Amino acid sequence: MDARFTRMDHHDGISRYGASLMAAVAPYADVTMLIHDERQLALLPDLPWVKINSPLSPMELFVARHVNKLGAELVFCPMQTMGSWGRKYPLVLTLHDLIYYEHPAPPGFLPAPVRVLWRLYHKAYWPQRVLLNRADTVATISQTTLGLMRRHRLTKRPIRIVGNAPQGSRTPRDASVAPEKSLAYMGSFMPYKNVETLIRGMATLPDFTLNLLSRITPERRAELEVLVPAGASVVFHNGVTDAEYDELLLRTTALVTLSKAEGYGLPLVEAMALGTPVVVADTEIFREVGGTAAQYVPADSPEAFAAAVRALESPADWAARSTASVSQAATFSWDDSARELLAIARELRG
Repeated sequence: MDARFTRMDHHDGISRYGASLMAAVAPYADVTMLIHDERQLALLPDLPWVKINSPLSPMELFVARHVNKLGAELVFCPMQTMGSWGRKYPLVLTLHDLIYYEHPAPPGFLPAPVRVLWRLYHKAYWPQRVLLNRADTVATISQTTLGLMRRHRLTKRPIRIVGNAPQGSRTPRDASVAPEKSLAYMGSFMPYKNVETLIRGMATLPDFTLNLLSRITPERRAELEVLVPAGASVVFHNGVTDAEYDELLLRTTALVTLSKAEGYGLPLVEAMALGTPVVVADTEIFREVGGTAAQYVPADSPEAFAAAVRALESPADWAARSTASVSQAATFSWDDSARELLAIARELRG
């Protein structure tokens, strides 16, 4: 299992997905992790590992030469970019979403040459098809992304859902205990995440505090700070630990996001698993993840967002949303995803 997309100090979505899936598969199979930096081990399960090149290195073109020596019965990569030339093993590649075709700005942490290639890559669908068709099976994380892949005919290979899920062993909050008047946002600050509308919505929520939890560059923070309405309470945390994140989720009124595009929306299901209601943009993927438990509002309406938050001031409504959230989150399971990947392995071996 390719763990080279694991971050060094804190998980992002891809990093957490890969690490969680590896831990879920390990009880059922002999798993060896591929890493490129031993610092990644701090965020990975305690499993055997082999160090090879970075996935951003030019040597990625020849990575199969190293992997062939391991005698793997299956290689799973949580991305679609793993090199495959000369491979002698079944390969599963993963596509999480198609966000960057509509919103082409690349993540800022990528090296400048990679950001240039990123923009070129997302100007047409044929490069994606070339990458995905190198696999034996393509995995994705949601029915929404699977539908988009089929609509754009992105691969001739079988597509299977190896889904995302909340972390296990999380005890939900007591729905009878009133929440504090705060809101939590967990996610990046890229333009399509639409944090601007959240901030504008705080104009009519002066008694609530909006906690923006993720790391943010000084430049982006300055852009958003000028939008904070007079009298509104908005706190930039610039990163929190997993423990701090859970602690806030267990007392806040709701997790909120008006993101216009997602492959899954992991913060939603993480919050719901703890019994925290969610107020989200009315998109296909959020309806898939949030079911009937979430509150949906137009992505560009700060007024509708504020009204949905106000609705949660009713103790009965908040408690009902909290209970429904736990039930909805329980429909997603890492164990189910592990078993699906094992089923793919058996089919490809056959």
